[in-house]
Amino acid sequence: MEILIKASQFILSLSLLIVLHELGHFIPAKLFKTRVEKFYLFFDYKFSIFKKKIGDTVYGIGWIPLGGYVKISGMIDESMDTEQMALPPQPWEFRSKPAWQRLIIMLGGVFVNFVLGIFIYIMLMWSYGEQFLPNQSVNDKDGIWVQDSLAMEIGLKTGDKILTIDGEKVREFNAITLGFINGNNFTIERNGEVIEKTLPINFISKLMDRKKNEEGPVVAARYPFTISKVLKDSINENSGLKPKDIITSINGESIKYFDQAEAILSNYKGQDITVTVKRDKTTEQIPVKVTNRGTLDVQFGAVSYSDLEKLGYYDLADIEYSFSEAIPAGLRKSWKTLTDYVKQLKKIFNPSTGAYKGLGGFISIGSIFPDEFSAQSFWTITAFLSIMLGFMNLLPIPALDGGHVVFTLWEMITGKKPGDKFLEYAQVVGFILLIALLLFANGNDIFRLFD
Repeated sequence: MEILIKASQFILSLSLLIVLHELGHFIPAKLFKTRVEKFYLFFDYKFSIFKKKIGDTVYGIGWIPLGGYVKISGMIDESMDTEQMALPPQPWEFRSKPAWQRLIIMLGGVFVNFVLGIFIYIMLMWSYGEQFLPNQSVNDKDGIWVQDSLAMEIGLKTGDKILTIDGEKVREFNAITLGFINGNNFTIERNGEVIEKTLPINFISKLMDRKKNEEGPVVAARYPFTISKVLKDSINENSGLKPKDIITSINGESIKYFDQAEAILSNYKGQDITVTVKRDKTTEQIPVKVTNRGTLDVQFGAVSYSDLEKLGYYDLADIEYSFSEAIPAGLRKSWKTLTDYVKQLKKIFNPSTGAYKGLGGFISIGSIFPDEFSAQSFWTITAFLSIMLGFMNLLPIPALDGGHVVFTLWEMITGKKPGDKFLEYAQVVGFILLIALLLFANGNDIFRLFD
């Protein structure tokens, strides 16, 4: 059922983005009186799930969910209609239109993607605002909790305060791992001293190669010692400890965070001790036993950020925006999304980073949708995908909009139009590159499923 919910959201989001992207080509083509022969969601090799002709255009749904397209008369595209191109140019064909009109038609889809992403982010800011744990709130308290081997490898310790990544102040605590993925260096404060550190070039590769029990953020906020569950048949099963108890002292030694307990308990291996727990609004002294491993045989329970705020550990940011305030906030979010994506793409094309191993296809994209429908999550992911799709289509690769834009700009600058044969060969090369990339990305997904 969870897979079905994720897949449904993915297909809905993808379909919306494809239709609007192709509409971005369709509308200017019609405005410039260019004939559009097909408008398709998904590809229709050999047959269509649905099709209907209205005027000069066949509208339909293909069976191969790898994208969509509009077939514009007199244009060398993925249809590779060389027979039409061999005939004399007609006034309604793409190739007969001035270069500036052809440029607008080709940029229409990308324009729609960027505008759509920005619009969605603005509406999300207006409707929901922003809720997050500020990194400054963690720094104002007692710094981070380090338990991940990769965090230790890059030189982090519990109690460190992360100040900047690539010279930019960290705003949201949960964005630190993404900042490390995109970044090259960072600064921390440790015992009042500011220290600069360099991230390893293969940080992303190391991140993906972590053990299963270390998946997730590289660093965490420090939590109180909250009991989630007393293990069955443990030495403290009948001690009186209960789920949601917060241990505030061990044998008289006060603790504020879970990470402080390990060192203290190691001094009492195999002994009987007393712990102080906070239970609702009361405190209790409870006799317990410490195992020979230096544990209490209880399961640690994570606490939500909102509960941590109620307990006085951190101050959360809860920002509401008026519509006029949401516009610049949405623009900032869109720009941050785009620049972060460009940074990741650069690392993917640098083999030494190992980022190519993290390249994913449809399974990876589908998995980022939640297993329960949330309008806020759905539109946030859709906005991200829209901006990503817009940028990807701008890449100067033949068969993508960016390839056509490059050839049109060349014509406008030099006054020389590339030959039809050259464009045909370029389209084939670009299509092969895209298929290879598609196979590699989805192959990575399949490999990870069996890993």
